[in-house]
Amino acid sequence: MNRSEAAQQRTGLEIAVVGMAGHFPGARNVEEFWRNLREGVESISTFTDEELTEAGVSPAASNSPNYVRARGVVEDADLFDAAFFGMSGKEAEITDPQHRQLLECAWEALESAGYHAEGYAGSIGIYAGAGMNTYLANLLSSEELVQSIGVMLTGIGNEKDHLTTRVSYKLSLKGPAVTVQTSCSTSLVAVSLACQGLLSGACDMALAGGVSINLPQQAGYFYQEGGINSPDGRCRPFDAAANGTVPGNGVGIVVLKRLEEALADGDTIHAVIRGSAVNNDGSVKVGYTAPGLEGQTQVIKAAHIMAEVEPESISYVETHGTATSLGDPIEFTALSQVFAGREVRPRSCALGSLKANIGHLDTAAGVAGLIKATLALRNKLLPPSPYFRAPNPEIDLSNSPFYLNPEPEAWEVAGGGPRRAGVSSFGIGGTNAHVVLEEAPEAEPSVEPQRAEQLVVLSARSETALADATRRLAEHLQHSREQGQAGASYLADAAYTLQVGRRAWPHRAALVCRTPAEAEQALSGGAGLVRGVSAAGQRPRVVFMFPGQGAQYAGMCRELYERESAFRGPFDEVAAALRDAPGGLDVRAVLWPAEGGEAAEARLRQTQAAQPSLFAVEYALARMWRGWGVEPWAMVGHSVGEFVAAVLSGVMSLEEGARLVAARGRLMQRMAPGAMAAVGLGEEELRGRIEGSQAGGAVSVAAANGPQMSVASGTEERVGKLEEELTQEGVWVRRLRTSHAFHSAMMEPALEPFAAEVGRTRLSAPRVSYVSNVTGGWVTAAEATDAGYWVRHLRGT
Repeated sequence: MNRSEAAQQRTGLEIAVVGMAGHFPGARNVEEFWRNLREGVESISTFTDEELTEAGVSPAASNSPNYVRARGVVEDADLFDAAFFGMSGKEAEITDPQHRQLLECAWEALESAGYHAEGYAGSIGIYAGAGMNTYLANLLSSEELVQSIGVMLTGIGNEKDHLTTRVSYKLSLKGPAVTVQTSCSTSLVAVSLACQGLLSGACDMALAGGVSINLPQQAGYFYQEGGINSPDGRCRPFDAAANGTVPGNGVGIVVLKRLEEALADGDTIHAVIRGSAVNNDGSVKVGYTAPGLEGQTQVIKAAHIMAEVEPESISYVETHGTATSLGDPIEFTALSQVFAGREVRPRSCALGSLKANIGHLDTAAGVAGLIKATLALRNKLLPPSPYFRAPNPEIDLSNSPFYLNPEPEAWEVAGGGPRRAGVSSFGIGGTNAHVVLEEAPEAEPSVEPQRAEQLVVLSARSETALADATRRLAEHLQHSREQGQAGASYLADAAYTLQVGRRAWPHRAALVCRTPAEAEQALSGGAGLVRGVSAAGQRPRVVFMFPGQGAQYAGMCRELYERESAFRGPFDEVAAALRDAPGGLDVRAVLWPAEGGEAAEARLRQTQAAQPSLFAVEYALARMWRGWGVEPWAMVGHSVGEFVAAVLSGVMSLEEGARLVAARGRLMQRMAPGAMAAVGLGEEELRGRIEGSQAGGAVSVAAANGPQMSVASGTEERVGKLEEELTQEGVWVRRLRTSHAFHSAMMEPALEPFAAEVGRTRLSAPRVSYVSNVTGGWVTAAEATDAGYWVRHLRGT
């Protein structure tokens, strides 16, 4: 099925999975999680006597014949970066690890999606739930700690009510914050509610998931005949040897967006949720904790109806799969009833259950299964079912479309239709949830980058964290390169996401590179990586500086114009304004002539060409930087450069600024030729040298650029004489590339006609501060709006 055919089958209600994060038994992240699933790794831990004793399990309990020393453990669940989330050590200590883990995972999930809340224009919601709090009892035993932090803060850190609202507060999420509690089905119900929130417009992006951390982690459980738990610490869903499940800890979150918006925004789409449904068994079952056949059947059918799919189009189901004597046959019967009467081929729909790998994650089980199914779709691979040897005698696989694969299997679909999966989660108490997933639409190829170089940026809260982020990015680029993914567009996409999809922290690093290999080398200790520290909460102050005549050269910015649309657009605007001004100068022909060499340089040295050309280039450069988000705190322009500052500050329009610069250049061009020279002396010292020189009054101080840097301006003969004298005295002198003696008495015949040009220009107060060439201080509104100021600007120092 091609992209257009797939688009035609959309309902308009699809939700894209654009980010994922999780901490699972045996896996600190989603990548490790998928590796374990693909290889069929069982991540259930078994505990020694020493570990159980350290966890507080008595020898009498651990040596009981009914005590099973097994559980799925989340590594480092006790660790938490309190400072990163603006929490004190004590505040973190009294907070349930479930809250902490969900907070960390929410941050990681948003980063995996390429977003941060402060940089996202829409609203972000969160729907999640947590397991029973087993931390509070131990906490309350420390009366001194509770008193030191207060009962209210202790409650906030441990009550389920505050689970999602704390995440919204810490991450500045403005959408709904809904805590969901439906026992084992909690996190998949949260996913369904998040989809509804997105479709109703309650939010534009949603986090959905759950967490379950049962403490102490290094502790087993008591097996009870007829109960849900396994007597041997193994979970074998749908197998003849199935005898129960194993408790496990974990946390998982997915990031969701409306599909059409995700496609328009260029998000990485891992899978698509076509539809979901939630219901309850009611009382139509043998007991409150028992599974309900009718409820499971109906919730799956309802999800199919919402998704507008037929059962036979589903080729994988991530089941609830508890491996209990009652649960597995009922779940299999429910699936069989949904598929009944359909023309489905044998072995056309695989079944799997994550509980065989990591145990039953309780409130986090549903989202963990959703992440597993999403990864399977993304990788087009059905992960194996550990320990499946022969089917449970109470389920009839041979006369059904279902099968379990004990080995990894390429996910192929007969007829070439899209890969689709169902995900089920059924809670004790009867709340059932089912989600229909579809493989992501074929991604549009990344646009080839407009520029050869890319700016790669990183930031972190500490130098140690920055070093870790730098290392991880280098490893990621290396892995991508080895997978054949790391081309120019890949680097450009990564650079873009790092710039717009990450929050800026004080400790920063940046590099400019052309290829992923160059970036990898710099990040791994090679040359090119620049580090720095920015004041917390402050944006660096940026000053735009615009040079005057003498900085121009033939061919300048030609490549920039060809490669950067952010430069090309503003340049075209200013070029049009100069073309329409009296005199009609074509700055493209001046800057980028067909013929090169000295003739081109000579033409560009002519004032009537040089000043408009500089004005055009500087204006377009400033607009380019502003288009990239770099706003000037202040500006300063030398001579004609101040006109650029005035236009950007709103003193005059672009069209009027272009007209004045063009008129200024023409008038100055008509003046007698002259010369200018930079001199390594202060303003007053240069005036004294001029007065005592044979150059006499025919030379003026044109510019005071610093305590020991000034510019002399006058006739070629007099400036040459002064140059000769100062050189003999050992004073540094450098002749400037100009055709006339600007800011000198030789400009006076141009003053009256220029005053007339300024007089018919509408002038406004500046909106951005800039330095006056005339006074050396901040320009005032009175100065900027005075026509006489701009006349003095042409002649004065």
